[in-house]
Amino acid sequence: QVQLAESGGGSVHAGGSLKLSCVVSGYRFTTCGMVWYREIPGKEREWISGVLPDGTTSYDDSAKGRFTISHDATKNTLYLQMNSLKSEDTAVYYCGGCTYCAGTTCHSVSYWGQGTQVTVSS
Repeated sequence: QVQLAESGGGSVHAGGSLKLSCVVSGYRFTTCGMVWYREIPGKEREWISGVLPDGTTSYDDSAKGRFTISHDATKNTLYLQMNSLKSEDTAVYYCGGCTYCAGTTCHSVSYWGQGTQVTVSS
């Protein structure tokens, strides 16, 4: 049984930092790697970042220079370090297992965690 469990969300002031974690069980890293998405109420879930098994990372423009994705295979855990947070980063953040991709672009996520809320106040 595949389980992804996010944690690390919370409330911070603009300019602050948070580190999200996603513990993965029952799921084997595919060639398309793992991803972070976020969802703002009333909007579609949007891709933020991804990491491939070889360590190649990719970021949406909104996250470049501020967020860092990493994966610790020994702990089966995916991370997202978020710095210089802005109010527009407020969302529920989800980790996922990408199962269809073209290069670093993920086209299909088969498994999702339950999400963790990030709230950034200005």
